[in-house]
Amino acid sequence: MSKYLFVHFKEKRTPDGEQVYFGISKDGFNWELVNDGQPILWSYRGDKGVRDFTVHRKKDGEIVILATDLSLAYGMPGKYHDNWGNIVRFGSKDLVMWSSRDLVNWSEQRMLHVADDDFGCVWAPDVFYDKKADDYIVHWSSTHRSNDFGPMGIYYARTRDFKCFSLPEVLLRVEGSSIIDSAMYEEDGKYYLFVKGTDNPAHARLFESTSPTGPFSEIKAFGEYIGSLESCNTYEAPTAFKTANGKWCLMLDFYGVRAEEQGYVPFLADKLEGGDFKRSDDVFSFPYGYKHGTVLEITDDEYERLRSFKRDPNVR
Repeated sequence: MSKYLFVHFKEKRTPDGEQVYFGISKDGFNWELVNDGQPILWSYRGDKGVRDFTVHRKKDGEIVILATDLSLAYGMPGKYHDNWGNIVRFGSKDLVMWSSRDLVNWSEQRMLHVADDDFGCVWAPDVFYDKKADDYIVHWSSTHRSNDFGPMGIYYARTRDFKCFSLPEVLLRVEGSSIIDSAMYEEDGKYYLFVKGTDNPAHARLFESTSPTGPFSEIKAFGEYIGSLESCNTYEAPTAFKTANGKWCLMLDFYGVRAEEQGYVPFLADKLEGGDFKRSDDVFSFPYGYKHGTVLEITDDEYERLRSFKRDPNVR
C-alpha cells in the first residue's frame, strides 16, 4: 500500500456539504478530487446529514465509514432552534455507518446505537483495532448526565462486528476542561490520543498511555506548541497518518476563516513520542476546503478505481 484516501465533508450552508466526500493522494501531501468533488454517499436517515468521519480497514479487509449524525443545514434553524446547547443535549444520538469491500460499492446506511439516554450526544467517532483483545474500540465525544451534561469527555465501546457493542466506558475526561474529536494511534508499544480542547485550554492536545483504554497522561510540549500558534483555538478534528517517507502527518482542521475556505493544515513529526510536530503548509495541497475526516492507506488498485469513479448525479 502506498496511496491514500481522505474521507471528509464540506462546511457549506446547504445540505450537500454535510455528506460523504473523498480525496485521494499518491504521497499523502498532494491531493486530488474524486467524483469531480461531488458527494460519494448521501445520508437519508436521522438528521439526513453526516459530519466528523472516520474510515477504518478491518482485519478481514472490509472498510467501514462511521460518522456523526448531524445536519446543521437542515437542523440548526429548525430542529435545534439555532442553539448548540440543544445539539449537545438532544442531538446526534446515533452514529452512522457504511461498509464496502472495494471503496466504490457501499452498503446501505446503518444507524449504530452505541450509547443510552445518559449521553446527551454522540459525536466524532474513531475506530482503533486492539490487537491484544482482537476487537475494535469505537470512541467518541459526548456530554453526559453524570456531570449534568456539562464539559464533554471521550467515551468508548468495544465491538467485533460493528453490530453488538459493549456498554460505554470513559476513555478520557479532563477535570475542568471539555474535550472532543479523539483520534488514537499506536507506536512502539504506546498509545497516543489526540483531542481538541474546547476550553481551558481551547486547543488540540496529545495524551499517551501504555494501554489503549488508559490511563492517559498529557504530552505537555505538544500543547505548548499548538497553543503558541496564531488563532490556536480554531484548530480541531485531529487526524494523523504515516506518509510514504516514514514521517507522521498530523492534520488539524482550521476553521478560523469563512465557511467555504475552511480545511485542514498539516503538521509533520518523525515520531509520535514527544509530540514534536511542526506546521508544514509548503509541502501540502488540496483542491478545496474540506472538513473533519480521516486518512486511510489504500492500494494502487484502489487508488486507480477511485480516480476513475463517477457517480450518476441523478442517483442518490
